[in-house]
Amino acid sequence: MERSRAGRSRRAEHVADTREALLEAARGLFAGKGYAATGTEDIVGAARVTRGALYHHFRDKADLFRGVMERCAREMAERLIEQEIRRAELHPQDSWTLLRTGFQSFLDACADPDFQQIVLIEGPAVLGHSAWDELVEKHGYGLLAEALTQAAEEGRIEPLPVRPLTRMLGALISEASLYIARSEDHARAREEAGAVLDRMLMGLRREEG
Repeated sequence: MERSRAGRSRRAEHVADTREALLEAARGLFAGKGYAATGTEDIVGAARVTRGALYHHFRDKADLFRGVMERCAREMAERLIEQEIRRAELHPQDSWTLLRTGFQSFLDACADPDFQQIVLIEGPAVLGHSAWDELVEKHGYGLLAEALTQAAEEGRIEPLPVRPLTRMLGALISEASLYIARSEDHARAREEAGAVLDRMLMGLRREEG
């Protein structure tokens, strides 16, 4: 019984290690060479696994790319959440200020090479814009809706319907991030996009008095 359990455990670890190796190898290649220039031979060679192992874990190269894109987006969302939590702990701010700084933090994150190349540039081209929409739905809309609800409850922004407001702001963020990623001058594009986005957000602020 114990030997059987140990054998299953080792097999499970091997399967997990193989999948991890494929994802990491593909990530480096997709970010460095691009999707079209990366062949499955490149990926299995870098991962040091067989072609059969690749097709055991993923249907094809596009399915592997989807896994890499999902990982990049999830890691970025986790980093941003941790960053904003630390910011709030060190410098307590109201919900409106945290909302504005959160938007700017996301635009800063668009400078990350892997996120920029895989999620913003290659993702829509390889998998279609629906793939980007799915990532925003999974990792962004919930947090944004929560922040908007809190800001409205505190009287910091106008009490608008949260669901359409979330969608429209999400679209603004998406376009700003794509603008930065596709620009030849990323630093200038980041500055311009940040200024425009913040000015548009100011239209939500509730006037006091």
